[in-house]
Amino acid sequence: MAMRPYLDEFAGNPSSLHFFGRKSKEAIDEARKRVAKFLNCSPEEIIFTGSATEANNLAIFGVVKPFNFVSVRPHIITSSIEHSSVFEPCQVLEDEGAEVTYLPSTRDGFVKIADLIKALKKNTVLVSIIYANNEIGTIQPIAEISKIIKKFRKSEKFPLFHIDAVQGINYLDCSVEKLGVDLLSLSGQKIYGPKGVGALYIKRGVSIAPLIYGGGQEKGLRSGTENVAFIIGLGEAIRQVLKNKSKIAKIRSLRNKLYKGILKSVPGIKLNGSMENSLPNILNITFKGVEGEAVELALDNKGIAVSTGSACASHDLKPSRVLLAIGLSHEEAHGAIRFSLGRYTAKEEIDEVLKVLPQIIKRLRKISGYKVKK
Repeated sequence: MAMRPYLDEFAGNPSSLHFFGRKSKEAIDEARKRVAKFLNCSPEEIIFTGSATEANNLAIFGVVKPFNFVSVRPHIITSSIEHSSVFEPCQVLEDEGAEVTYLPSTRDGFVKIADLIKALKKNTVLVSIIYANNEIGTIQPIAEISKIIKKFRKSEKFPLFHIDAVQGINYLDCSVEKLGVDLLSLSGQKIYGPKGVGALYIKRGVSIAPLIYGGGQEKGLRSGTENVAFIIGLGEAIRQVLKNKSKIAKIRSLRNKLYKGILKSVPGIKLNGSMENSLPNILNITFKGVEGEAVELALDNKGIAVSTGSACASHDLKPSRVLLAIGLSHEEAHGAIRFSLGRYTAKEEIDEVLKVLPQIIKRLRKISGYKVKK
């Protein structure tokens, strides 16, 4: 409902001075204020983008590209369990001459502070760490990492600290002041907003280069006529996040019920990640002796939607890079299923999964010839 007027009645260009343009500009300003309030920052520190992928790319390329790769070889620190929209830009920059350190992960899905401290160098210009992993749900110690970075750089400008907070917006404290970050990316679609809109927080005083050039919209960092309706949708979705914080405990309870039920009814499984320091809505489990895609299709036939690895790469049959990074074998990674719960998940839906899943796994194991070791 919040978006509809800006798809027809007020579909003006925000850069125009006429009534319809001013109306659109005012709506964007209001959405920017809502996002800023949620992140505990100034509206001027929010840049709207076409997606979280674009926001991540803008943060990474925007910080690193201005450096002369010949006289100063910029160094980036990231982790081995990043979303592809962070991992792949780092690989591109590495191919172009930048130095990149990929911090390893523990088997539970966490980076070690000691590894970060060891990796920091004089030429480190950017540290980019995912706040909460999109496949296994583990939450990284962002505030602690920030303190380490600030202590290292002292009075210097670099390294800057960027986090991909896409998965955490619904459930975690995202105050940029408390987290101590310089850049933060978020997405509309992960918070029940429209697909095709995101935002990047850029701390006042931080200078980055644009990816897109043109009319100079969004402070010259994201040229192109703004997608007004979608930006309005993002602002409204952020407002709804604040209203629905009380549902987090219920989601966690249902996630725990699902895990305990699978443990009880399906032998030969492996939890990927952690049940303690993790998001309340993600459960990633390897079912030994089966292919994850076969489980996904069988559950889909029952009206139950799950995914294998990252939903963003569901077309890719290669094993999940994240699962391999936490120590799974190719076979174990291929047998992994990610269950994602949400604001509207009901107890009856969990009961239905627990009803049909054991027989699906039993049937697929019979086909593959896998026998559970006792």
